[in-house]
Amino acid sequence: MRRARTPRTPFRLPRITTALAAVPLALTAAVVPAAAAPAPAAEHATTERADRGHHGRDTLRDAAPKGFFIGTAVAGGGHHAEQPYADPFAYDVEYRDRMAREFNSLSAENQMKWEYIHPTRDFYNFYPADAIVRYAQENRQVVRGHTLLWHSQNPAWLEEGDFSDEELREILHEHITTVVGRYAGRIQQWDVANEIFDENGEYREENIWIRELGPGIVADAFRWAHEADPRAKLFFNDYGVESINAKSDAYYALIQDLKADGVPVHGFAPQSHLSTRYGFPGDLQANLQRFADLGLETAITELDVRMDLPEGGEPTAAQQAQQADYYRRALQACLGVDTCNSFTIWGFTDRYSWVPVFFPAEGSATVMTEDYERKPAYHALQDTLRSVRGKR
Repeated sequence: MRRARTPRTPFRLPRITTALAAVPLALTAAVVPAAAAPAPAAEHATTERADRGHHGRDTLRDAAPKGFFIGTAVAGGGHHAEQPYADPFAYDVEYRDRMAREFNSLSAENQMKWEYIHPTRDFYNFYPADAIVRYAQENRQVVRGHTLLWHSQNPAWLEEGDFSDEELREILHEHITTVVGRYAGRIQQWDVANEIFDENGEYREENIWIRELGPGIVADAFRWAHEADPRAKLFFNDYGVESINAKSDAYYALIQDLKADGVPVHGFAPQSHLSTRYGFPGDLQANLQRFADLGLETAITELDVRMDLPEGGEPTAAQQAQQADYYRRALQACLGVDTCNSFTIWGFTDRYSWVPVFFPAEGSATVMTEDYERKPAYHALQDTLRSVRGKR
């Protein structure tokens, strides 16, 4: 695995993990009420500065048609804590600057997951998530919240606790109410239920909420999230559901049932972690369209395209062309569905990509190199966005 280079910063820092870097400030953030939205005058000034800062830039966000959100995950937590660099979002100035210029939507890569935002039963570490939301407001970006009910990255106190069904239910209720309520009015979309089905379309047994409380808890999670923020759009999110298959069929059937019962489900999103080892999911647009026909918003939420790198670690021109084609076709599929207005890539630079850590034989999955050079995949997205400006 190629290790990411140390980011350029104004000063050299020792290795600091995300968790350790956030602790001192988190103690303060956890005891204060949710940050209020900026006062109208301050908001207006911030918007004017952002307008001037982004106007005329040769970037993805400038290429996007009106009302379309092109986003990225904000690096932090997860595998980053094991890497020889400081927290990217907190310490890499160039990374933050490029993220502000290129994107008008942000997703917390790990910072809103249970193990980070709710590390002990009676303590919430809001600092990293607060920083992302504040940064987004300053740069005229929307935020996708990720995620509220999942089988992975839960803290030990939750997974190993001896709770009654009533206690466990109340823990989830309190978590959703607290987290969603804190960011009410400042989160555009929430991934409420994440990866609840396996590849056969069966509920995951490793999901503590479904295993202990039954599938009905999913509907409750959506209801609680809606009560905490009636303006946020609430999504199902999963990998391996790009095509019409057993897993996406399970979501299709479940969502029909939930909507018939009046559950506030607003969206369905394939993550789209793709690999050039496999063919492109050619029925992606058709699959998105059938969920749109149910009255749902749709989105691509975590797109990257990994590849097998030759010896030396640099992809060939042919590999880059294939990768660019996958990125282009994914965006075209989204743009081809009227309700697909949010398209997020899971990180934009190989410097901080999760792929080499979890897929050691693959890499170069994002649209920029470690040194922020634009790849053919970047230009494929930019050209595709420009092609629909004024037409959508």
